[in-house]
Amino acid sequence: MHFEGKSAVYLTLEKITKRLKEFNVPYAVAGGMALFFHGVRRFTEDVDILVRREDLPEIHSRLEGLGYIPLFSGSKNLRDAESGVRIEFLVTGEYPGDGKPKPVSFPEPEPTSIEKDGIRWLTLPALIELKLASGMTNPAWLKDLADVQELIRILNLPLEYREQLQPFVREKYVELWQSVKANPADI
Repeated sequence: MHFEGKSAVYLTLEKITKRLKEFNVPYAVAGGMALFFHGVRRFTEDVDILVRREDLPEIHSRLEGLGYIPLFSGSKNLRDAESGVRIEFLVTGEYPGDGKPKPVSFPEPEPTSIEKDGIRWLTLPALIELKLASGMTNPAWLKDLADVQELIRILNLPLEYREQLQPFVREKYVELWQSVKANPADI
């Protein structure tokens, strides 16, 4: 059901993005659902949404108690009360991975997203940058590096793609690209 767009996660994604659009809140879908949009079929249990810090209070005031509940008092994240799916808000200006300052931070949603079928998705370069920065700085997020390897493999991204990325992550992109090319998957 997940890969057919009928899972609780996908339905939660559609519902929350529709609400954000109704409120005129800029957003971009990130994480596992953005990977799926860009061609990597990987299961995920939550919905990651990039938003601006100044929009979080409005999001919470308009959604809490109306089908959404905070994970705990003061949480920036919500849970869809009907599906039980967690909605994690990634906040512009914060840092992926270890949360410490670095040259890559969560970007503004509008210039780093594209719209398809009424949903705004993080662009491929922005998604790759965030996943690389996350995996490079936090061992708990090594899956993010594997996600980039899958993007390279499935989309057959060229080595030159690194030029679209922030210099902080380019060397890691090259390393992962070389690993993919040295170990082609059996098809």
